Amino acid sequence: MIELLFIACLATAPDECRERSLVFTDVTPMQCLMGAQPELAKWAASHPNQDIKSWRCRAVSFAERET
Repeated sequence: MIELLFIACLATAPDECRERSLVFTDVTPMQCLMGAQPELAKWAASHPNQDIKSWRCRAVSFAERET
């Protein structure tokens, strides 16, 4: 599984940020990189009060997700 990990901050309070992620089961890391911007654009459209500050693709680490 590949995770599109990104930081989203409140538009009205840019110092209030949270780590968010979208998990994909059927893509390679390169496909994640190539398709990240459209996926992030969809997320941003449904969260208009948030700004995406940074993003990256990585393999899902189950140990991190359980904490």
